[in-house]
Amino acid sequence: MTQTSSAIDEIAANRCFGGWHRRFRHYSATLRCEMVFAVYLPPQAASAPVAVLYWLSGLTCSDENFMHKAGAMRVAAELGIAIVAPDTSPRGAQVPDDPDGAWDFGHGAGFYLNATQQPWAEHYRMHDYVVFELPALIEACLPVTVHRGISGHSMGGHGALVCALRNPGRYRSLSAFAPISHALDSPWGQKAFARYLGADRATWRAWDACELIADASERLPLLVDQGEADGFLVEQLQPDKLQRACLAAGHPLHLRRHPGYDHSYFFIASFIDDHLRHHAAALIR
Repeated sequence: MTQTSSAIDEIAANRCFGGWHRRFRHYSATLRCEMVFAVYLPPQAASAPVAVLYWLSGLTCSDENFMHKAGAMRVAAELGIAIVAPDTSPRGAQVPDDPDGAWDFGHGAGFYLNATQQPWAEHYRMHDYVVFELPALIEACLPVTVHRGISGHSMGGHGALVCALRNPGRYRSLSAFAPISHALDSPWGQKAFARYLGADRATWRAWDACELIADASERLPLLVDQGEADGFLVEQLQPDKLQRACLAAGHPLHLRRHPGYDHSYFFIASFIDDHLRHHAAALIR
């Protein structure tokens, strides 16, 4: 577990469905740079701490994509759960980026792992940031409880699965939209793993959802939605491999396939209410 800075600076606040959408900036000791994150606090947080859902976004995204496009706040306000949206990677002039300016590596593409290779290892430790540092900061500074759920989309769906599977007992609920299910066998994952983790593919298994499911000591029921018109479905996302891994391990999975839906936030907005209710059923007891 990593050191946590207690200073957060509010940079925006917007009233929404009786609660508040708020953005903060802070210095991350884990990532060694300034980070921005967003929080939706439902109206119930004004009188008592509330459970919290962590949302991990996908490649090229930031905290703003989910908060602006997913349409999650109305039902979050109804259910009384907070939503936290971190950024997708460390950023800043001191943080190395892809030397060729590629969109699928470097800034915006942290893959929610702890890099071991230079020059990435100093800053690219998004797993420890999302799992340990950010929740400790939020639980110390904002009216939320330690009852946590985690979800995400695409690269963030991969991150949600990996963070939950690597940390049994840390989360009460888990879901994903179009996750990169078998990252060590997808072009996106192979590129990221080779650079962040090195050439030894044996080390990649610790950051791959299908590999982790086989030996998981906890069996959180997993809700996954996948659009069948998703252009990344076959090569990058591979939900059939996730389904086979869950079946072999006896891991509860509800995989819903949706004809005509793509990889966009139009797809996420169509089914986000179901995910919020899935999490609330476990978070609010």
